Amino acid sequence: MSEAELLVRARGGDELAFGELVDGYRKELSAHCYRMLGSLHDAEDALQESLLSAWRGLKSFEGRSSLRTWLYRICTNACIRLGSQRPKKLLTTDQFPSREQTTDLGEPILEPMWLEPCPDDPAASYLQREGVELAFVAALQHLPSTQRAVLILREVLEYSAAEVAEILETTPQSVNSALQRARKAVEERVPPVSQQAELAALGEERLKELVEAFVTAWERADVDAITELLAEDVRMSMPPLPAWFDGREAVLRFFGERVFETPWRLVPLRANGQPGFACYMQDPADGVFRLGAINLLHLRDGRISWISGFLDPALHRRFDVPETFSAGTD
Repeated sequence: MSEAELLVRARGGDELAFGELVDGYRKELSAHCYRMLGSLHDAEDALQESLLSAWRGLKSFEGRSSLRTWLYRICTNACIRLGSQRPKKLLTTDQFPSREQTTDLGEPILEPMWLEPCPDDPAASYLQREGVELAFVAALQHLPSTQRAVLILREVLEYSAAEVAEILETTPQSVNSALQRARKAVEERVPPVSQQAELAALGEERLKELVEAFVTAWERADVDAITELLAEDVRMSMPPLPAWFDGREAVLRFFGERVFETPWRLVPLRANGQPGFACYMQDPADGVFRLGAINLLHLRDGRISWISGFLDPALHRRFDVPETFSAGTD
């Protein structure tokens, strides 16, 4: 059934037709909400609210814009409204100074204030993957909500200034002005080369070798081997713990004194368009390896420049990985 036919049926009150009508847009709208809010949980709420609004307001949709643009308009405004009611999502590196000592990592901060990673959608395009890189999404969260929306709609989704003006109910001149300010602010916070460009330059074979080397080094608790993979200015963070370490010496100290106290098993995965791992820590009580962290790697010139770990079990459940490791886990 065509979109036009589904639209007619949905306007007539057919909920199944409405579901089928919006299903084709659901993933990209979810990614849009995630970029806007930096949280999978908040993005889910925003999308749910948006689709409910769309259902209730469908009879008022006059077709002056495409259905896709109309849905983005509803989602964008829902995100702006929801974002004003919830804590801004940040990185620990934004909030706290780095630590030198590994004995005290601080108490977990369980408030919903941390930027979250997003599992990859294998069907996402190159442009969509670049638009969800963790550093980019983190930088977006520092923008005022309207600037954030303008930057995403113009540069990630490639809407024209006139279309963005219509979505945000403003003028193209205001959109262009907001875009300039947003670009400048984001450029100050993201690396000059995107992770997608770093990965393309590295190539699939060298990336595979790096991932395998990282897994082997971690599982063997081999600090020397880890050293060879890290950039001099590497960082390592692990919300909801406030502690993070800055520089190869501090990160290696953390590995040697804390991480490698316990045996681990790592399973590669992808999130935010970047390589990552489900990290399983052995429970000394029964010897079972249980999921303890989701770690993402950020690369620069073939070395690891940032290990961003996420320790919240509620977040782990959003990834399609088992809670315990077995030899067949992959």
